[in-house]
Amino acid sequence: MKPPKGKITALLGPSGSGKSTVLRLIAGLERPDEGKLWLSGEERTFTSVQERGVGFVFQHYALFRHMSVRQNIAFGLAVRRASKDKQAKRVNELLELVQLGQFAERYPSQLSGGQRQRVALARALAPEPEILLLDEPFGALDARVRQDLRRWLDELHRELGVTSLLVTHDQEEALELAQRVVVMHEGRVEQVGPPSDIYNEPETPFVANFVGSANVIHGIVVGGRVQFGEQHLRGAGHLADGVMAHAYRPHNVRIARTSPNGLSSPAGVERIVDLGWGSRVYLRLPDGQIVVAQVDNADVAGMSEGNNVHIDLEKAKVFSPDAEAARGPDELAAL
Repeated sequence: MKPPKGKITALLGPSGSGKSTVLRLIAGLERPDEGKLWLSGEERTFTSVQERGVGFVFQHYALFRHMSVRQNIAFGLAVRRASKDKQAKRVNELLELVQLGQFAERYPSQLSGGQRQRVALARALAPEPEILLLDEPFGALDARVRQDLRRWLDELHRELGVTSLLVTHDQEEALELAQRVVVMHEGRVEQVGPPSDIYNEPETPFVANFVGSANVIHGIVVGGRVQFGEQHLRGAGHLADGVMAHAYRPHNVRIARTSPNGLSSPAGVERIVDLGWGSRVYLRLPDGQIVVAQVDNADVAGMSEGNNVHIDLEKAKVFSPDAEAARGPDELAAL
């Protein structure tokens, strides 16, 4: 898997899925037990951190508290023994870029969380790395600051065009910032693709459930029909008999008073929640499984708890029994 040059690729997954470990392996902070690491077409499995040409931005900034903003940004250049003039010029460029020129002589303790993260980003960019690695860069910030910084980073990245790998467990962050998303789970790659494919065409039940809200219900394929309890629906003729999962987004669930087609199921209305801009409806299938629908308020006018309705399953994504057999580590071998 080779990240698109000049683009952001996001490693997305829950805590413990292996995202940060992959980033640390790329940075040279950890060594792989097996396999090889390639960067920019060259094998760099055992090269030093300094030789890899990567910049690393940590979640908790990792700034030097005894150094000013200017000194922190210049640190990587000083280690590489760049001339004083080159250091000063590059630092001034970055201070303007991250909009912290007036804070150049302050220390980390005198900055807000958002400002510290900008300093950390400027420090990582100072040596002009081939690849920028971002490990949960906004994870330690509150929601409002995180949102503002995401927007700022997006604009900054469009200007600089540095190839970046972003680790996050925040699906909104990944879908908003990245041009390609790698979904990870328990040390394995579940799916790789552009954000639209990850959201609209999930390849496994995990991806469907983790990225965005989704109903994942379980049934059995029998003779080309999907069976939920005693209910049989057509539409699975391409699948062999066996246990399967069926996923679809709450906003794709359509509720009807009568059966609209052969891909519908009766359901009982368990609860209706008025969200102001719309309604969330909890529905129980005949076999007891719960489906959540997100609909316009007009669609639930006159509907109440205990009513019997039908739900349209036409836009559901059907997964075969082996859909959970996710990709192995080879998917990450060419990062």
